Amino acid sequence: MKKIALAHDHLFQNGGAEKILAIFSNLYPEAPIFTLINDQRLTKNLFSQERINASALQKIPMANLFFQYFLPLMPKIWEKTDLSNYELVLSSSSAFVKGVRVGENTKHICYCHAPTRYLWDDQDEYLGNLQVNFLAKIILKRILKKLKSWDFNKAQNVNYFIANSKYIAEKIKKHYQKTAQVIYPSIRVDDFKIADKLEDYYLIVSRLRPYKKVDLAIKAFNNLKLPLKIIGVGSEYSRLKKMAASNIEFLGELSDQDRNYYLSHAQAFIYPQVEDFGISALEAMASGRPVIAYAKGGALETVVDGQTGLFFYDQNWAALAHAVLRFQYMKFDPHLIRNHARKFDQSFFIENVKRFIESI
Repeated sequence: MKKIALAHDHLFQNGGAEKILAIFSNLYPEAPIFTLINDQRLTKNLFSQERINASALQKIPMANLFFQYFLPLMPKIWEKTDLSNYELVLSSSSAFVKGVRVGENTKHICYCHAPTRYLWDDQDEYLGNLQVNFLAKIILKRILKKLKSWDFNKAQNVNYFIANSKYIAEKIKKHYQKTAQVIYPSIRVDDFKIADKLEDYYLIVSRLRPYKKVDLAIKAFNNLKLPLKIIGVGSEYSRLKKMAASNIEFLGELSDQDRNYYLSHAQAFIYPQVEDFGISALEAMASGRPVIAYAKGGALETVVDGQTGLFFYDQNWAALAHAVLRFQYMKFDPHLIRNHARKFDQSFFIENVKRFIESI
């Protein structure tokens, strides 16, 4: 048997899940990577393209732009992806990759960023944000019901789950009835610096998608009339830009160097969403900057209220605005914040993953 294969849902964005896969690929440099679709423009600096095995979706022009329309096909594609000749399949998943075909002697370890959101916790929001007619939503709801059953059944075939937070471990237990080992994701703390002098703005770094709740921050800062910079792109870009007053600036997608500059010079990092874990908040803390976060999800495991950031407890713009006003009267030690972020350095993640795999 061949030794190790890596698998990931899709490779057409560059977020925390892709960074986890990049660490796995460096740990096991000979392992091939299986995925539904690969955008080489985004992945060429993360992975050797010769290692990536994309599915038949790759041959469809602009498939990454219309990816959601292929939803009913994805489970079948993964079921036909035969990795039964490998001793170990290490997958990075928040969707259907857990359905990949493995053999009786194959161990499948799934690093789970979340149980498939639009099947379990966010289905109503997912359907509500789709710009399709009422009949299409009824049909899609039936499809999602079947996919939910499929997702549960395939989760039973995973030998070991690793969760990226206690928050997600609880969801894996609730939805899949499986226990999960918690190994927190990581950042390279030394890639970030504390600035000598701060500038007059607050910052968001996020994909512009509905569940990120960037609209909540825009409403808050429209009312506060304080400067807010937003780094990131996504399906919500046009709508959010129309909402924003002149004190809010959209910077688009930036290089790591430019993004890190804005992180270190911001007054604070704004974090209005519920995240499974939340890499961007850690990157802000590694830059010595406090995080103003909604008190739910992964933020409760990374932000220390009053020391490395400040929580607000109602997910609405008014609660966020009040937290920003409170923040202005508080003092935070950037070196204490950065030292806290060191607990999540990549070296610990690699050590914990290797130890877990070796124990199996």
